[in-house]
Amino acid sequence: MVSTGGTAKALRDAGLTVKDISELTGFPEMLDGRVKTLHPKVHGGILHMRGNKEHVAAVESHGIEPIDMVVVNLYAFEKTAQRPGVAFADVIENIDIGGPSMVRSAAKNFEDVAIVTSVPDYEALASELEANQGALTRATRWRLAKQAFAVTAAYDAGIATALESIETPSGAAVFSQNALPQTVRIIDPLAQTLRYGENPHQKAALYVDGSGKGVAAAEQLQGKELSYNNLVDLDACWELVSEFDAAAEAAVAIIKHTNPCGASTGANVLEAYKRALEADPVSAFGGVIGINREVDGAAAEEIAKLFVEAIVAPGFTKEALERFAAKKNLRLVKIVPAETPRVIKQVSGGLLVQDADRLRITEAELKAVTDRKPTPEEMRALLFAWRVCKHVKSNAIVYARYSDGHGQTVGVGAGQMSRVDAARFGAMKAVLPLAGTVAASDAFFPFPDGLETIAAAGATAVIQPGGSVRDADVIAAANRLGVAMVLTGVRHFRHG
Repeated sequence: MVSTGGTAKALRDAGLTVKDISELTGFPEMLDGRVKTLHPKVHGGILHMRGNKEHVAAVESHGIEPIDMVVVNLYAFEKTAQRPGVAFADVIENIDIGGPSMVRSAAKNFEDVAIVTSVPDYEALASELEANQGALTRATRWRLAKQAFAVTAAYDAGIATALESIETPSGAAVFSQNALPQTVRIIDPLAQTLRYGENPHQKAALYVDGSGKGVAAAEQLQGKELSYNNLVDLDACWELVSEFDAAAEAAVAIIKHTNPCGASTGANVLEAYKRALEADPVSAFGGVIGINREVDGAAAEEIAKLFVEAIVAPGFTKEALERFAAKKNLRLVKIVPAETPRVIKQVSGGLLVQDADRLRITEAELKAVTDRKPTPEEMRALLFAWRVCKHVKSNAIVYARYSDGHGQTVGVGAGQMSRVDAARFGAMKAVLPLAGTVAASDAFFPFPDGLETIAAAGATAVIQPGGSVRDADVIAAANRLGVAMVLTGVRHFRHG
């Protein structure tokens, strides 16, 4: 057994006999550890083909001994690079050179050498070695080789991506948060194969980014296997409820086909859920629910009355789990929050990449443009409706109200081909009274007809981006109808 310094000491401390790498190569570890395994006695021992007479003669003539297994854990480059205030020099020093070189050498010569790069493999490999007189099968070596090349590919991709975003190569590493990458590198390992995709004839799988956060890495506590559509809907409802500060108020969103059929905030999860369900109890059947707080027993008791596909939340109390246990098919998902910096969408022939839509508007940033200004209650309802509207497919209109200190959707017009149709559809979907509600529009009104439809439905105030060439006509219509209107100056298109 041959090893480098720190690992050699750990192995000796465990009672194993180990030869230092410097004893093998005849050279000390040098240049602060930058050079220790980059040597013919290491790579010759790994790379020579045992069935090739010329190879065997060459290594024997130079006193190179065969190395039959290589075990490598690469430097934790990405972990180092993500450390707050990390020095640029530390980032550079954590670029492993010898490790990837040995990994690739061993993987290339898999016919004769086993390459081990994953700690979870150790136990199974030890069992196979014991059962086969110290040998691994060709199938195992091939599996390990493929895994090894994936490891070095991901490692190099991580280095390239991190270095590409460093603005100043000195002092503390300053990473650009705004620049889009010169090359998009997606090296996410397979987490699980799904039963099928959006439809049964489509194959699908889930891949994870290694952060251990977000919907992809969430812990499933019970229920049937998550489907492709479940995961898409869970992500949509979690993104929506994450708009609201869990410390300040509970938020619940009930999602169908990525659109909210009901969303509300409340003093607690039970209250928020009841209000969200009240907005559209018919569409909520078979939906997916997102909750921004730990789910308690009282909320679970109420939610269990409805057929629900899945629930995502940051936690579930013991009482909640006991209550949900009777619904064996219900998928409960415990999530560690994550902020996705960018959104990637595939189009034929390439990828579209954009920053995630994290923009939030405060009351101070709104511009009141009508003669009548919103009342304080209307303003709170407008801000609530705007946050929800951001998560509704365009064209989108959301009717909402604010009562008892919390917001509640009343009608959601999602994914319509015209804005006036979205206004009509949102009003048509309402089961609660529309009189006295407010409305949010994800983009400007091209004509006054959308606003007129909203006013006719009973809404008294509107929030919209503005920016249409007919803004003056829309504002005049609002003044004529007595509707208060505020402009955000930004839109929230959501195309898919």
